[in-house]
Amino acid sequence: MSGLLALLDDVAALTKAAAASIDDVAAGAAKAGAKAAGVVIDDAAVTPQYITGITPARELPIIWRIAKGSVRNKLVFLMPVALLLAQFAPWAVTPLLMLGGAYLSYEGAEKIAHLFSGKASGKTAKTPGTDTDSGQPQDQAKSEEATVSGAITTDFILSAEIMTITMSAIPEGPFWTKAVILAVVGLGITVLIYGAVALIVKADDLGLLMARRARFAVIRRLGCAILRFMPWFMSGLPAVGTVAMLWVGGSILLHGAEVLGWPDPAHLVEAMAETTAALVPEALTGATMWTTRAGLDAIAALAIGLALIPVTAGVLRPLAARIPRPGGRKNTG
Repeated sequence: MSGLLALLDDVAALTKAAAASIDDVAAGAAKAGAKAAGVVIDDAAVTPQYITGITPARELPIIWRIAKGSVRNKLVFLMPVALLLAQFAPWAVTPLLMLGGAYLSYEGAEKIAHLFSGKASGKTAKTPGTDTDSGQPQDQAKSEEATVSGAITTDFILSAEIMTITMSAIPEGPFWTKAVILAVVGLGITVLIYGAVALIVKADDLGLLMARRARFAVIRRLGCAILRFMPWFMSGLPAVGTVAMLWVGGSILLHGAEVLGWPDPAHLVEAMAETTAALVPEALTGATMWTTRAGLDAIAALAIGLALIPVTAGVLRPLAARIPRPGGRKNTG
């Protein structure tokens, strides 16, 4: 009997330990997810631009492919690296994040430079049926591949920031608890982002359904309003995505510079945000500080990205062109 009681005590202790671990994971995931929420907005703003111009029947399949690529980015590539870096080389996290910030700054600046030069960037998916797309299945397949590849590449940078922010928000604890929290946050944020993207790109279909089949007049009018609003909204998404790229890139670079011992740019941005916030009513102080800080981050990223354009064109691309492709041919760019 005493042996049975001892066994029950052991089972109860294990149950309490498991419950505590679950509580630790839930609390850690909630804290880390909240801290990374700002990047979720950026990612949700950036991603829909890759769906612009895609045939409606292919929108959800492409979003699904990008979402799967995002999960792969987070769980297969970034999570093991984040855990290993946090364990063995925490000093390397900031420089790697700054490389990602420089990439986003370059991408955003290049889009703006092409806009003002009147040239197409050549990096966004082409709309099937235009003069750059013959409409043949193989052309559409190539366009889809380019769209998915570009979106997953950009997602990789944003996912790296999400996973790094998540890791920084996780309290000290067992290695496997950190891994589970990273996985939970990574999956949850991916579902949130690409669920929102799917709703955005299919909102016009929902509006059409409401306008045609709703029983109540108010619902039909709402559907018509959605139909009128969505073309304007979708046409503005590329601009929102570009601004988001610059905002995130600038934030990463300025914060990274501060961590590496050059705090002046970040302190200047903070001082200017505080000065601007002092000019508005107290109720608007928080929003004004955030807006000013985000705008200055984007301006800094634009300046850095514009400086990187000639470096990329004159140095990096020629170097990349000299790298042999599999099969013995050089990459001609």
